[in-house]
Amino acid sequence: MTALVLDAGAFVAVDRGDRAMLARLRVAQRHGIDLRSNAVVVAQVWRDRGGQQAALAGLLRSVEVCPVDEQTGRRAGVLLGRAGSSDAVDATVALLARPGDRILTNDPGDIARLVEAADIPATVIRC
Repeated sequence: MTALVLDAGAFVAVDRGDRAMLARLRVAQRHGIDLRSNAVVVAQVWRDRGGQQAALAGLLRSVEVCPVDEQTGRRAGVLLGRAGSSDAVDATVALLARPGDRILTNDPGDIARLVEAADIPATVIRC
């Protein structure tokens, strides 16, 4: 495994102080496993007003936050059509995965369908 791809569920778990998720992410980093997400996922979870999401801000310093540009948007739209799905954010998360990666999500069914439709050999894990 080269990276853990983080969907909103992983960030929400950290924001809520979920010790199991925090431990999972620390172990991954200790083993040289990258953390990856995208800017749209950050928009889903970021509600900070004056330092209220310190744990989330700390996690974001360790995450490669990829941009979502027009090309990614088009690829996500094609993937949604192929998978028969409608959640654009989930499609952008699926497209972040590379062979051997693991995707942490609270929506494993939809993400797994998208990963399969994209023919990406990644593992989807419920967080």
